[in-house]
Amino acid sequence: MLARESRSVYASGECEVDLARRELRVLGASTPIGGRAFDILELLVRSAGELVSKDELMEHVWPGVIVLDNTLQVHIAAMRRALGPYRALLRTESGRGYRLLGDWAARGVETGDASARNPPPQLSDEARTSNLPAAITSLIGRAATARSLRDLISAYRIVTLTGPGGIGKTVLAVEAARGVLSDYRGGGWLVELASLTDAGLVPSAVAGVLGLKLAGGTISAEAVARAIGDANLLLILDNCEHVIDAAAELAEAVVRFCPHASVLATSREVLRIDGEQVYRVPPLDVPEAGQEDPEQVLRRGAVKLFVTRARELGVDFSSNTQHLSMIAEICRHLDGIPLAIEFAAARAATLNLEPVASGLGNRFTLLTSGRRTALPRHRTLRAVLDWSYELLSEAEQRLLRCLAVFQGSFTLEAATAVTSDDGSPALAVMDRISNLVEKSLVASGGSTPAARWRLLETVRAYALEKLDAGEREPLALGHAEYIAMSLSERNAKGKVDPPPSGRPITAGTSTMCERRSTGPFRPAGMRRSAWR
Repeated sequence: MLARESRSVYASGECEVDLARRELRVLGASTPIGGRAFDILELLVRSAGELVSKDELMEHVWPGVIVLDNTLQVHIAAMRRALGPYRALLRTESGRGYRLLGDWAARGVETGDASARNPPPQLSDEARTSNLPAAITSLIGRAATARSLRDLISAYRIVTLTGPGGIGKTVLAVEAARGVLSDYRGGGWLVELASLTDAGLVPSAVAGVLGLKLAGGTISAEAVARAIGDANLLLILDNCEHVIDAAAELAEAVVRFCPHASVLATSREVLRIDGEQVYRVPPLDVPEAGQEDPEQVLRRGAVKLFVTRARELGVDFSSNTQHLSMIAEICRHLDGIPLAIEFAAARAATLNLEPVASGLGNRFTLLTSGRRTALPRHRTLRAVLDWSYELLSEAEQRLLRCLAVFQGSFTLEAATAVTSDDGSPALAVMDRISNLVEKSLVASGGSTPAARWRLLETVRAYALEKLDAGEREPLALGHAEYIAMSLSERNAKGKVDPPPSGRPITAGTSTMCERRSTGPFRPAGMRRSAWR
């Protein structure tokens, strides 16, 4: 007769904590929660409402390891999110610790022997170790970012890294995954989706990497998830944006049917599924304008990356103060995007810094020195943007082109004004802006009271190039009329606020359009030859 063990399910109202399945259920539905976050929840629920100090939690979850308060707070936030409408049950005692409120009654469940409690994953014998690539180069300027991401992976079961092309999502995901592999007995598995042209092949790609033994017929997301079963593994879905619906379906199935598996996705667009924690990968930090201290400049992640990549190609720019000043300017103009900085460093190693610094106005022709082994869409800066642009709807493409007229940040009112000729109402424009934000082509414009957005400089340069000949003059004139109307309204109210772009207007020039005595309005920054 099989030896049996009684494990508990703790219940309070509509919440259940199942210790056998390591599962939190709210309103009868399983809610995704990471392994470390569940460890914290288990200790709190066993404490029957008593206060548990931060030190006790840290020693229980990270024995023998020094952990920052921020790490614990990430996991507490994950628990509150998982509890949903019952988040108030998790109470913070300021400076002391945490307690889980509620009348948590325990009931025993028969879980059978060890093999019944944890059935082996349906993985082939050869698929027992991770397939994460070995680190070839160090991750520069991303130590804090990687640490934050590791915390999220251990707190949430589905994390999506998103950001514009070239921001370094894949490299960061793999580096963070290496740091949490000890939490996953079944390893970490990288599934590269970039080469797929048929979204229907996503489940097959995952099954192939995991070595799953599936019966014949159509391989579905649910079939893959059920085959993974109770396997304790981290699944990395890389480059999801062009197969976003299929990737989202697969990720949701894994979180739903595989209680011990987690998903880490990289995509220029968020998955938009239940339980998803979105991490927007920030650009590398760049020196502020006017910063001259060489030591301070060299501490910035963007400059470190530029200098390191140039040094790998046999050129050292770090000892010359004038060189560092030019590198800082290049990094600012490239928005701190790692791939663009690597392109610029490669060019500088062969052409020197001056031509690169002065040639960024034509950056898509200049920055074409990608690695030979890189994905085709990562071999030139233009290819990086082409990939994102071609995934947009026609209406979203047109809006992106129109938004290029803004040199600074813009509001919904301003965006609607410059697109008024196509009859799009404000709600439609707002929806498209939201989509462009989700697809990492429009960024937040700052912390002003009104909602504002902006285009990164590289994205704006690309969108300007995409403007059709027939769009240019109406767009510029529409914007000029909006600026004039806005200034007139401000003057009438006696206000001296800055113009809608957030930058001062100089004589004869708005921040978005420029008046020239010899020609019509044209977007600021556009070459006269291109405008005509």
